[in-house]
Amino acid sequence: EWKNPFATWDPQDFCNISEVVLPLDTYWSPPIFILERVNGQDPDMNYMVLMHNGSFNSTRPFQVTLTCSLIILKFPFDTQTCNLSIASFLYSATDLVMKMKRTAYESMKDSQSIFLTDGEWKFTNLSIIEYMEIMDNKEYSVITYKISMERRPTLYILNLILPTCALYLLDMAVLFGPSSLEEKINFQIAIILGSSMLAVILNNSLPTSSNKPPVIGTH
Repeated sequence: EWKNPFATWDPQDFCNISEVVLPLDTYWSPPIFILERVNGQDPDMNYMVLMHNGSFNSTRPFQVTLTCSLIILKFPFDTQTCNLSIASFLYSATDLVMKMKRTAYESMKDSQSIFLTDGEWKFTNLSIIEYMEIMDNKEYSVITYKISMERRPTLYILNLILPTCALYLLDMAVLFGPSSLEEKINFQIAIILGSSMLAVILNNSLPTSSNKPPVIGTH
């Protein structure tokens, strides 16, 4: 939302029309960039609502792919925090300053109501930071949304952790059991094959975008 004091009128002079819908390029609108964006689709809703008091309102849904540094040391019990930074580097802070319309708590409640809750990730927290970014000796207004998500580990526990623990317990039982040497060798070969299959499944399931490998993958 923004205001233009030159785009005002009295609704009584125009059949009580208090707002109009116009194409986005009819008047000036702030150019907004998502800094972490690497791919996405631009919306076709290039319209804005102009109120009689000069207030503009533009709502544009974006579907974008963002870069995010993952720390998967505790995989699959990890919590990730990704940033979504919104800025306009065509205008410095002397011309354009962005402000939050809603608090972080209100935004988090709205996000939780529309976020998919049956996927791999659970949306846990949202914080908002307003600050000035200095580039080429100029200050630019930036708003960063810090999104925290917690991974749901149930699938990995059932498919990886429990079978691995069961194989290790079976290995110990066979090793110290009263079986003959030939039977122990056969059991050990079967356990090695099972462990190899689990290692392949684990290697395909582990994320690779991290400086430190997860603890579960180093054992």
